[in-house]
Amino acid sequence: MFRILFFEPRIPPNTGNAIRLCAVTGCALHLVRPLGFDLTDAQLRRAGLDYHDLADVTVHDDLAAAWAALAPARVFAFTSRGGTRYADVAYAPGDVLLFGPEPTGLPDHVLDDEHVTERVTIPMLPGRRSLNLTSAASIAAYEAWRQHDFAVPDA
Repeated sequence: MFRILFFEPRIPPNTGNAIRLCAVTGCALHLVRPLGFDLTDAQLRRAGLDYHDLADVTVHDDLAAAWAALAPARVFAFTSRGGTRYADVAYAPGDVLLFGPEPTGLPDHVLDDEHVTERVTIPMLPGRRSLNLTSAASIAAYEAWRQHDFAVPDA
């Protein structure tokens, strides 16, 4: 299935909601430290409800460790500075959907990293800054999954 990578997430309920997203789609969630919260945070647990045991979540000490664990996958960096619309990508199982921290998004050094295959964007009305982190991840994950006819991942 697909892998969602949050680079240095800061808001616990967003990551809790992403855990829930991954539990219901079969995506794996990868988090890169530093995190803006503790994994035992009550807001994170509340947002993820009882889905924590149903989700595949991995925490990496830094981006280099994440790249080592995820290689040689294609990495799609979601950014308002992307050149390709998210729905114009032909996703393949194992692809990594990379998202930046709230409220800044992915920093240039991550966007320019050699592991990033392509910068992609989710269209928005002019003058709007960004979507909620997990809302953006949901849009991307469901489009990737839709392209594969919502196939159920192997257990």
